[in-house]
Amino acid sequence: MEKRGQWSSRFTFILAAIGSAVGLGNAWRFPGLAAKHGGGTFLIVYLIAMVVMGIPLLMMEISISRKFRKGAIESMRGIGKKFEPVGWAATSNAFVIVCYYSVVFAWVILMFVNSWRFAGMTENNEAASGLFFELTKTTGLIEGTDIPGEVLLCLLVAWGLIFYCIRNGAQSVGKVVKFTVFVPVLLLVIMAVKGCTMSGAADGLKMLFVPDFGALSDPSLWVDAIGQVFYSLSIMMAIMFAYGSYLGDDADIAADAMIIAFSDMAVSVLSGIVMFATMGGTGMLDKITASGIGTAFIVYPQAIVNLTDIGWVNATFGAIFYLMLITLAIDSAFSIVEGVSAAVSDKFHLKPKKVTIAVCAVSGLISILFVTQAGLAWLDIVDNWTNQINLIIIGILECIAVGWFFDLRKVHKEVNRNAQKFQAPYWWLAASIKVVSPLLLAGLFVWNLYVLFHDKGGSYDQNYPMWAQIAAGWVVSGLVFISGFVAGGIINHKKKKEHFVEDEVLWDAPVVSETSPEAAAARNAAAARKTKSRKRRKK
Repeated sequence: MEKRGQWSSRFTFILAAIGSAVGLGNAWRFPGLAAKHGGGTFLIVYLIAMVVMGIPLLMMEISISRKFRKGAIESMRGIGKKFEPVGWAATSNAFVIVCYYSVVFAWVILMFVNSWRFAGMTENNEAASGLFFELTKTTGLIEGTDIPGEVLLCLLVAWGLIFYCIRNGAQSVGKVVKFTVFVPVLLLVIMAVKGCTMSGAADGLKMLFVPDFGALSDPSLWVDAIGQVFYSLSIMMAIMFAYGSYLGDDADIAADAMIIAFSDMAVSVLSGIVMFATMGGTGMLDKITASGIGTAFIVYPQAIVNLTDIGWVNATFGAIFYLMLITLAIDSAFSIVEGVSAAVSDKFHLKPKKVTIAVCAVSGLISILFVTQAGLAWLDIVDNWTNQINLIIIGILECIAVGWFFDLRKVHKEVNRNAQKFQAPYWWLAASIKVVSPLLLAGLFVWNLYVLFHDKGGSYDQNYPMWAQIAAGWVVSGLVFISGFVAGGIINHKKKKEHFVEDEVLWDAPVVSETSPEAAAARNAAAARKTKSRKRRKK
């Protein structure tokens, strides 16, 4: 058994967690939702949702995995053996997400490589908005199987970068995030300065920051704000379980979670400044949309070609914009793979690097589906179910498991174990994990089903055939939630034949240093059990 990886410093962990939390959704979905819901009003509700739900759930996952030193699957088994399938669901859903998130990453790389083409499109909105479709050959429908060579090449580059960043787990991630977290912030600042110096930028900033309190009565505002907080912090996706498991015993989880959450929000607001100032400066405020794909690949290119009358300047800012998206996307992409890899390697006592290679290879092959001409439509369907259905159910189940079937005071004690200037009060965690968060998530889930079945007649998009929505939506969701029971059946069968020995995952187990004689003895005992099992199989 290999010695478990560990963050080189507290600063490295915070950077890695911020890098995972800050992704493409911060750059394009957050500004779009702010535009939809009265700007400053959305910011207020988002802040409320962050405090009452986001931060407590972030603390919960980090503290549990730090205590167990395990990924999502084993950490949830430590909470209670009957909750192991919840860990499997989180891990399986993350695997599905990275299969298509890597393709969005590849599209961003593709647009960066071709950003020079904006130089010849000054004030040509039609050409700018059509560039993405020209490059990807997408039909937007479940039609077409051709794969453009340039897109496939960008997908290979994306997976190569993802594997390179996590090839050695926490060690290599720690080195990468020192670059990939600060660079997008710097690029956002450059773009914000450019946007704010344009005529009309003030109108955009006013739209972003001045609240429209009349929007508070719109239930969709609260639904979207809660959803954005939930999706943005990388919780319920096996990621924070993996990152928390690499923490040292001296980590101040209470303070670190606050830093991570508010850093994530700060980048979102900075992205909003860039989007609103730029769109205001180009007279396109009415075109801001909550659709991430639409914003990044259709709407913003129109703004790029209207920035100045000088083509090469526009192309330069286009390159800066897509480079910024690349640096945002890569952290989120490799963190999802790391969450899956850590969970599986912990469960089956496998070498993390081999599992990482396997996860990248399998998900990489599956991701090819999403670069076909029909890929955008398939991605849209899968993304809707993994986020609007699966992720929410996983969140509800985690809250119920920890809040109602485990001693929450133990979790609270772990959160505050090394707290210095700030200690999370128990009433805050208890109210959030036991009552507020599961109720908010249940409300979000019911709302999504209401919209799907009442407003849309059971069809997510009338342009997609129902068989495709069932296959890529409901069937994939079913596989995510039965994965734990299937794995449990296989594991129990192997245990009966003495081919597999599970670790004991106990909260109150004594903490043993990995370099101590006790740890060495435990590793030797595990190795002996494996050798004995192999001999029996040979007989």
